[in-house]
Amino acid sequence: MAELISKLNGMVWSMPLVLLVLFSGLYFSIKMKFPQIRKMKTMIHSSKAKSDSGKGLNQLQSFILTAARTVGVGNIAGMATGIHFGGPGAIFWLWILAIVGSPIAMIEGIMAQTYKLEVNGEFKGGPSYYMQNGFDNKKVGRAFALFYSVVGVFAVTLLMPGVQTYNIAKGINLAFGVDMMVVGAVFSIIFGIIIIGGLKRIGNVAQRISPIMAILYFLMSVVVIIFNFDKFGQAIALIFKSAFGADAIFGGIMGQAVSWGIKRGVFANEVGVGSSAITSAAADVKHPVTQGYIGALSVFMGTFFVCTTSAIMIIITDSYNVVDKLGNTVVEYLPGVEYGNAYVINAVNTVFPGIGEAFIAISVLCFSSVALLAYYLYAESDLIFLVGEKKLPITILKIVFVISVFLGSISSVNTVWDMGDMAHGLMAWINVFTLILIGNKAVKIYKDYEEQEKLGKTPTFDPDKLGLKDVSDIWKK
Repeated sequence: MAELISKLNGMVWSMPLVLLVLFSGLYFSIKMKFPQIRKMKTMIHSSKAKSDSGKGLNQLQSFILTAARTVGVGNIAGMATGIHFGGPGAIFWLWILAIVGSPIAMIEGIMAQTYKLEVNGEFKGGPSYYMQNGFDNKKVGRAFALFYSVVGVFAVTLLMPGVQTYNIAKGINLAFGVDMMVVGAVFSIIFGIIIIGGLKRIGNVAQRISPIMAILYFLMSVVVIIFNFDKFGQAIALIFKSAFGADAIFGGIMGQAVSWGIKRGVFANEVGVGSSAITSAAADVKHPVTQGYIGALSVFMGTFFVCTTSAIMIIITDSYNVVDKLGNTVVEYLPGVEYGNAYVINAVNTVFPGIGEAFIAISVLCFSSVALLAYYLYAESDLIFLVGEKKLPITILKIVFVISVFLGSISSVNTVWDMGDMAHGLMAWINVFTLILIGNKAVKIYKDYEEQEKLGKTPTFDPDKLGLKDVSDIWKK
């Protein structure tokens, strides 16, 4: 079974998907004149609002929950995995994805807000909704929406949770010696209790536990880097040389660097996957572009603050091994050590001996918990699109999701990462291809927003003025 999953993941994550994500991001960057560079200050401002109508997440909660996917296990164990299979050069391509791919997150956020619905007093939406209503040909749009929703429910519920739970259980096992199955069982029960509370409880939980731990983890990474600052220049040079095959040791795995850098970036930031658009739709904002800014900012925050410091901390302390595509050792600084949390633990322990295990265990527990809450929100939204707001299917979803969370604690490291990557890849194929076809509607909304700003107006969203059809009635009130 594990071998089959690995082969399927290899088929999904072929070079065509890597190129599709990169070139679509570049396309939207050019169409919107690189807002990820010009509008950084505005993006930061958009994430601060705390107003709450009671119908959805406020802008601050939306940013935190959206950013949860960029401050999850993908930023810690994910960076270690990327370096293990792609070498230090993978980090350069992670940066490229963040820069070029953030406009994809912006397009997703705008489209999600434009076509969201109000269901039982809460906002719902995401790729399925903008696929169904964004196409001029409604039959084509409906087909895309149904396909994405079916794949989304399957991928998010059965494939994605395992990697988060595995790393939670592994971290606690390494730090405190608790059996991974016991950790998985206890965590699954607590997680099930939380998701019963619904959207508002999810937002409140995320708002409380994510920011403090993210700051602490970032500061820890920076301290480790400062203690090894004499090697900082060498680490950065190694990243750039390895990215282009110019390093004598890593020159033979340049292709792996590109592939794993993009793959880890998509996993950590969910660029192009569309799942973050579900969180974006749940936000209560005054203009769709505001949510687009929040989506783009979350990509930058996760990549350049957490992913980058994690990666440099690992590289600068020589806390990693690297293998080629056949599994042959290229570099081995940590003989016999499993890739993932252990690399980051070793990096922390070089400066604070004996602290790394507990610190990383707690960090991963916080980050992965919030990421799993976001995953559940994604799965529920896709299911509601397919069957409506029916209690029985949603109850079954919650049960299956909790079981899937538990199974991650008793799976192998290779299997959980293959499953997680395959899930993101399947959803990205559908979503990015769709955005190429209908994403120019979001570009039109963004350009109108900027034109109003230039005239000194407070931008308002008027779909009739822009000739947009089937837009949510929320924006017509």
